[in-house]
Amino acid sequence: MITLTSDFGSPYPAAMKGVILSDSDARLVDVAHDLPRQDVRTGAFWLREILPYFPPAVHLVVVDPGVGTGRRVLIVEAGDHRLVGPDNGILVPVAERLASEPTYYATTADSPASATFHGRDVFAPLAASVHEQGLAAVIEEDRFEQVEDVERIDFPEPTVEAEEAAGEVLAVDTFGNAITNIPGEFLADHVGDRILVDGRETPVRSTYADLPPGEPLVTVGSHGNVELAVNRGRGADAFDLETGTPVFLALTESDR
Repeated sequence: MITLTSDFGSPYPAAMKGVILSDSDARLVDVAHDLPRQDVRTGAFWLREILPYFPPAVHLVVVDPGVGTGRRVLIVEAGDHRLVGPDNGILVPVAERLASEPTYYATTADSPASATFHGRDVFAPLAASVHEQGLAAVIEEDRFEQVEDVERIDFPEPTVEAEEAAGEVLAVDTFGNAITNIPGEFLADHVGDRILVDGRETPVRSTYADLPPGEPLVTVGSHGNVELAVNRGRGADAFDLETGTPVFLALTESDR
C-alpha cells in the first residue's frame, strides 16, 4: 500500500498516481488532498492523527512550500511504516507517533523535469521505489544519508491549571470544529456543566447532539483534545476562531 496526502486539490494528485502506477503495483489510498494550502503545521497535525490507523505502508506526503529550493528529500523509517516527503517538519510528528525512535534519511532534490512539481517528479517515483525495492536498496542507489538534523514542527504547549487553561487552535476540520491543544482531561469532571470560553459561558457536553441544532458547545474530540463546536454548525465561526487563534478556558463561579 502507498498512501497519498497533499494540499494539491485536483487534478495534480492524478499525475503522482500515474507515475506510481507506472513503476509499481501498489494499492493506492488517498488520505487527503485538501489540506490547507502550504500549511505545514496543520498538515503535520492531521498526519499524526490519521496515519497511525493504517497497517504498514509507504506514506507519500507533499505539502511543500519550499519546492524547488535547497530543502532536502526525506525517507523516514518509523517502525513498519515508511514516510516519503520534504524535509520541512511535516513528517516528524507522525513518525514519532509511529515509532519511539524513527530513523531519518536525506538527500538533495534533483529534478530536471520541473522545479515546481516535485510531488510528481521526485516524491512519487521515490515512494514507488521504496515500495518495490525496499528501503535499503533505495538508500544505497539514491545516496541517501542517515541524518538527525531534520526540520521539526513543535506544537505549542498549553498552560493548564486546576480552574483555567490557555492554548490555541491547532486545526479547524471540514465541519468547522475548532480543535485546540488543550487536553481533554481539563473537562473530565465538568461534562454537563458550563465553562467560560474567552469569557463566553458555554455548555460542556460529551457529544454534539446533546444540544439542539445551532447550539455551541465545548467537547472532547476523537483526538483527545478540547474542541469548540456547534451542533450541525461551525464552531470556528460561532467562536470567531481560526488556526493559531489563542483560546482561554475557565471554570464558572458555580463550578469552582
